[in-house]
Amino acid sequence: MLIGELSAVTGIGRQAIRFYERQGLLSNPERTGGGYRRYDDQAVTRLRFIRAAQAAGLTLQEILGTIQLRETGQIPCAHVAGLVEQKLADVRARQVELEVLAADLEQTLLASQNLDPANCGNDEVCHIVTTPEHNRASTHSSEHHPGPRAVGMEHRGPLN
Repeated sequence: MLIGELSAVTGIGRQAIRFYERQGLLSNPERTGGGYRRYDDQAVTRLRFIRAAQAAGLTLQEILGTIQLRETGQIPCAHVAGLVEQKLADVRARQVELEVLAADLEQTLLASQNLDPANCGNDEVCHIVTTPEHNRASTHSSEHHPGPRAVGMEHRGPLN
């Protein structure tokens, strides 16, 4: 089948198919006399694997490593299980980070209900979301209007 047919069968665009070839994820296909790529059923299987592996959270590099194991005659299932186990651990860690962020946002929203927008100083964009530096500087000011960071929200840093 030609690239257009492969694209139609798999739902993967032509550019993505060519990209996967360049990255070594998909074997270079045979060429017709006119130079067109001719794919076999193995390309369909490989592309479906690539998309399923991506949906499971594997990176293209991890997928390539898995494919290379298979191409050297090894059964990559234990390798993939290890990757999936790590992805699950990463997701669970991210869930904890997101729960902390949700709590921070709830606190910010609650604190914002007690703040008067007219009290935003010229030195800040919006006192609902303040910077840690502003809180430290303004805690010494008698005109300080506490923003959420000043009312107990500690800066936890960006989520990865």
